[in-house]
Amino acid sequence: MFAEERQQLISTLVAERGRVSVNELAERFSITTETVRRDLAVLESSGSLRRVHGGAVPADRLSTREESVLERAVQRQLEKIRIAEAAISLIPEHPTGSILIDAGSTTEALADLLAQRRASTANDDEIVIITNALPIASKLSNNSGISLQLLGGRVRGLTQAAVGQSTVEAASRLRPDIAFVGANGIHAGFGLSTPDPEEAAVKAAFVKSARRVIALADSSKLDAETLVQFAALKDLDTLITDREPSEELTAALAEAGVDVVIV
Repeated sequence: MFAEERQQLISTLVAERGRVSVNELAERFSITTETVRRDLAVLESSGSLRRVHGGAVPADRLSTREESVLERAVQRQLEKIRIAEAAISLIPEHPTGSILIDAGSTTEALADLLAQRRASTANDDEIVIITNALPIASKLSNNSGISLQLLGGRVRGLTQAAVGQSTVEAASRLRPDIAFVGANGIHAGFGLSTPDPEEAAVKAAFVKSARRVIALADSSKLDAETLVQFAALKDLDTLITDREPSEELTAALAEAGVDVVIV
């Protein structure tokens, strides 16, 4: 195989998977790790990818890059629906407890399912749902089976989530039964991260306050690191995603005692 052909295949793999390792590529193409690193250097210089420790990620995966909630809503929709379906299965059919739902497109898919389920439930008991996300609050506000609590703060236009010290303080005074949180990156060493410091502070408060923490993240977030860490892997109880994590991340999740649900 010519080097140019191999490099094109490597570029395609990075785009499809979100991250590839040097060792994985060496084994796949039966070449040395030194040859892989030379290929990655060529591809990085052409802007096709970005090298990171042990491998490569797409060129646009920068630590501070963040898409709007509207952009994310139309990406990987089927995967997010499957993740949301697995998440709602972890909530009792007739709960009377409390659930905290973080801002994000995957958590918003969970809100859609919750609204549908509670609307069709004849039980008079209400479930308490707490959120800092305006889109999620809008979806749940007219449901008679839901007691909705919207956390206040400064609203970030990009994510339509309330952030700031008042949001953090409000979350710290709560003790919800379950918190469903999103992340822009989930990494073996760096844990869960997001690009914005204020959003990270709110997410950290959510993780700290909840009795059970469930992360909802499609596979594009796996092995990614963004600017601000808001939780370690050991802070999670469950991760729901749509693809088997890498060997390194799988081992780290197992060591942290995280249940991983693949949908």
